[in-house]
Amino acid sequence: MADDAHAPAGRAGARATLAKRRADVATMFDHVAERYDLANDVLSLGQDRAWRRAVLEAVGARPGERVLDLAAGTGTSSEPFAAAGATVVPTDLSLGMLRVGKQRRPALSFVAADALQLPYADASFDAVTISFGLRNVEDTQAALAEMRRVTRPGGRLVVCEFSAPVWAPFRVVYTEYLMAALPRIARAVSSNPAAYVYLAESIRAWPDQVHLAERIGAAGWRDVAWRNLTGGVVALHRAVR
Repeated sequence: MADDAHAPAGRAGARATLAKRRADVATMFDHVAERYDLANDVLSLGQDRAWRRAVLEAVGARPGERVLDLAAGTGTSSEPFAAAGATVVPTDLSLGMLRVGKQRRPALSFVAADALQLPYADASFDAVTISFGLRNVEDTQAALAEMRRVTRPGGRLVVCEFSAPVWAPFRVVYTEYLMAALPRIARAVSSNPAAYVYLAESIRAWPDQVHLAERIGAAGWRDVAWRNLTGGVVALHRAVR
């Protein structure tokens, strides 16, 4: 993608490119923070709630366990882990998202950090999870390796990410929705609709279920498996340290 498609940081139309430079990604999410949860609910037709429940079940957090929730944004994905009795550490690159999250969920201990350089000791979490964030990291393999580093032996990884619908006719419709309808709807519900053009492009460029599983295994995780949600629109990958 040409650089002239990238809006400079600080403008209301800030967006990243598929180069996924960390500063650009952070700035883009800063600009969508205020209405991010609402936009997700509308654009997913309410399916994001079911996806979060599936992540909670897959992680299986127990009281007393430590859970790292990466790309936690405003903490919507983190709250259920705290409610289950686990110690959850919501972590995100975007200060704008974290500020909104702290205002809405003051009980959570938010941390600003880069997934490629986590400020945590080796083997310090029982589970690591990332929902709709791995796709936006500059170096997927380095991030998966870093997640493994901070997970204790026998600990779990759960990655929830957009994927490839398994029914071919629906896959065509879904792609058309991503590239045409999604940005138009975003103009009505998002504070930075330009960001959703990038998000649609990044979903199209993301590896399918099999290839993501291969990447997770290549980072040293074992027993990699996945299940499709909403017909493969989203895939839930699980692995063990």
